[in-house]
Amino acid sequence: MKINLLSLLLFCCSLGLAQGEEDNVKQAILTFFEGFHAQDSAKIKSVVADGMIMQTMGKDKEGNTRLRDVDFSKFLKSIVSIPDSISFKEVITKYTIKVDGPMANAWTDYQFWLREEMSHCGVNSFQLMNQNGVWRIIYLIDTRRKDDCQ
Repeated sequence: MKINLLSLLLFCCSLGLAQGEEDNVKQAILTFFEGFHAQDSAKIKSVVADGMIMQTMGKDKEGNTRLRDVDFSKFLKSIVSIPDSISFKEVITKYTIKVDGPMANAWTDYQFWLREEMSHCGVNSFQLMNQNGVWRIIYLIDTRRKDDCQ
Protein backbone atom coordinates (compact mmCIF):
# COMPACT_ATOMS: atom_id res chain seq x y z
CA MET A 1 0.00 0.00 0.00
CA LYS A 2 2.84 2.40 0.86
CA ILE A 3 4.55 1.70 -2.47
CA ASN A 4 1.34 2.42 -4.42
CA LEU A 5 0.82 5.68 -2.54
CA LEU A 6 4.44 6.72 -3.13
CA SER A 7 4.15 5.88 -6.82
CA LEU A 8 0.98 7.94 -7.11
CA LEU A 9 2.61 10.88 -5.33
CA LEU A 10 5.68 10.78 -7.63
CA PHE A 11 3.45 10.52 -10.71
CA CYS A 12 1.38 13.53 -9.66
CA CYS A 13 4.51 15.59 -8.94
CA SER A 14 6.01 14.73 -12.34
CA LEU A 15 2.77 15.78 -14.07
CA GLY A 16 2.94 19.14 -12.31
CA LEU A 17 6.56 19.68 -13.31
CA ALA A 18 5.83 18.73 -16.93
CA GLN A 19 2.90 21.16 -17.05
CA GLY A 20 5.14 23.89 -15.62
CA GLU A 21 7.69 23.36 -18.39
CA GLU A 22 4.96 23.34 -21.03
CA ASP A 23 3.78 26.68 -19.64
CA ASN A 24 7.34 28.03 -19.83
CA VAL A 25 7.65 26.90 -23.46
CA LYS A 26 4.31 28.54 -24.26
CA GLN A 27 5.51 31.75 -22.59
CA ALA A 28 8.60 31.82 -24.83
CA ILE A 29 6.33 31.60 -27.89
CA LEU A 30 4.00 34.26 -26.50
CA THR A 31 7.02 36.53 -25.96
CA PHE A 32 8.13 35.90 -29.55
CA PHE A 33 4.72 37.02 -30.81
CA GLU A 34 4.55 39.99 -28.45
CA GLY A 35 7.79 41.17 -30.04
CA PHE A 36 6.48 40.31 -33.51
CA HIS A 37 3.31 42.36 -33.08
CA ALA A 38 5.16 45.25 -31.41
CA GLN A 39 7.82 45.10 -34.15
CA ASP A 40 10.39 44.80 -31.36
CA SER A 41 13.41 42.85 -32.59
CA ALA A 42 15.06 42.87 -29.14
CA LYS A 43 12.03 41.16 -27.60
CA ILE A 44 11.98 38.55 -30.37
CA LYS A 45 15.71 37.91 -29.94
CA SER A 46 15.25 37.47 -26.18
CA VAL A 47 13.65 34.06 -26.79
CA VAL A 48 15.66 32.98 -29.84
CA ALA A 49 18.92 31.02 -29.76
CA ASP A 50 21.97 32.09 -31.76
CA GLY A 51 21.91 30.45 -35.17
CA MET A 52 18.14 30.03 -35.24
CA ILE A 53 16.85 28.35 -38.39
CA MET A 54 13.64 29.48 -40.11
CA GLN A 55 11.84 27.86 -43.00
CA THR A 56 8.43 28.11 -44.63
CA MET A 57 6.51 25.63 -46.70
CA GLY A 58 3.82 26.42 -49.23
CA LYS A 59 2.62 25.97 -52.79
CA ASP A 60 4.20 27.68 -55.77
CA LYS A 61 2.22 29.04 -58.74
CA GLU A 62 2.09 25.58 -60.30
CA GLY A 63 0.70 24.05 -57.09
CA ASN A 64 3.89 22.23 -56.10
CA THR A 65 4.92 22.16 -52.44
CA ARG A 66 8.11 24.16 -51.90
CA LEU A 67 10.38 24.62 -48.90
CA ARG A 68 12.04 28.01 -48.54
CA ASP A 69 14.79 29.03 -46.12
CA VAL A 70 14.18 32.34 -44.34
CA ASP A 71 17.18 34.36 -43.17
CA PHE A 72 16.42 35.30 -39.55
CA SER A 73 18.12 38.71 -39.71
CA LYS A 74 16.16 39.58 -42.87
CA PHE A 75 12.98 38.41 -41.16
CA LEU A 76 13.65 40.80 -38.27
CA LYS A 77 14.39 43.70 -40.61
CA SER A 78 11.19 43.06 -42.55
CA ILE A 79 9.09 42.99 -39.37
CA VAL A 80 10.47 46.21 -37.91
CA SER A 81 10.12 48.02 -41.25
CA ILE A 82 6.37 47.42 -41.65
CA PRO A 83 4.73 50.87 -41.71
CA ASP A 84 2.40 51.77 -38.85
CA SER A 85 -0.38 52.18 -41.41
CA ILE A 86 -0.40 48.43 -42.08
CA SER A 87 -2.10 46.35 -39.40
CA PHE A 88 -1.10 42.71 -39.01
CA LYS A 89 -1.61 40.01 -36.43
CA GLU A 90 -0.87 36.32 -36.18
CA VAL A 91 -3.51 34.66 -34.02
CA ILE A 92 -2.55 31.32 -32.46
CA THR A 93 -5.68 29.20 -32.29
CA LYS A 94 -4.25 26.05 -30.71
CA TYR A 95 -1.10 24.89 -28.89
CA THR A 96 0.23 21.34 -28.67
CA ILE A 97 3.44 21.26 -26.61
CA LYS A 98 5.73 18.32 -25.87
CA VAL A 99 8.75 18.51 -23.55
CA ASP A 100 11.57 16.02 -22.98
CA GLY A 101 14.24 17.38 -20.65
CA PRO A 102 15.99 20.27 -22.41
CA MET A 103 14.06 19.86 -25.70
CA ALA A 104 10.55 20.97 -26.57
CA ASN A 105 8.29 21.06 -29.59
CA ALA A 106 5.31 23.36 -29.96
CA TRP A 107 2.82 22.86 -32.78
CA THR A 108 0.65 25.96 -33.13
CA ASP A 109 -2.25 26.40 -35.52
CA TYR A 110 -2.56 30.02 -36.62
CA GLN A 111 -4.44 32.55 -38.69
CA PHE A 112 -2.61 35.54 -40.15
CA TRP A 113 -4.58 38.77 -40.48
CA LEU A 114 -3.47 41.65 -42.68
CA ARG A 115 -5.41 44.94 -42.75
CA GLU A 116 -8.26 43.36 -40.76
CA GLU A 117 -8.70 40.52 -43.31
CA MET A 118 -7.49 36.96 -43.03
CA SER A 119 -4.50 36.59 -45.35
CA HIS A 120 -3.66 32.94 -44.74
CA CYS A 121 -3.47 30.23 -42.11
CA GLY A 122 -1.34 27.21 -41.30
CA VAL A 123 0.77 25.67 -38.61
CA ASN A 124 3.99 26.77 -36.91
CA SER A 125 6.33 24.09 -35.62
CA PHE A 126 8.72 25.49 -33.01
CA GLN A 127 11.71 23.52 -31.75
CA LEU A 128 13.10 24.88 -28.50
CA MET A 129 15.94 24.12 -26.14
CA ASN A 130 16.37 25.00 -22.52
CA GLN A 131 19.61 26.95 -22.08
CA ASN A 132 20.44 27.54 -18.43
CA GLY A 133 16.79 27.60 -17.43
CA VAL A 134 15.59 29.73 -20.37
CA TRP A 135 13.57 28.27 -23.25
CA ARG A 136 14.92 29.50 -26.59
CA ILE A 137 13.59 28.87 -30.08
CA ILE A 138 16.17 27.10 -32.24
CA TYR A 139 14.04 26.22 -35.27
CA LEU A 140 10.78 27.48 -36.72
CA ILE A 141 9.01 26.13 -39.77
CA ASP A 142 5.53 27.02 -40.91
CA THR A 143 2.97 26.06 -43.49
CA ARG A 144 0.85 28.60 -45.33
CA ARG A 145 -2.43 28.14 -47.12
CA LYS A 146 -5.40 30.25 -48.12
CA ASP A 147 -8.07 27.55 -47.92
CA ASP A 148 -9.54 25.61 -44.98
CA CYS A 149 -8.89 28.49 -42.58
CA GLN A 150 -11.85 28.09 -40.22
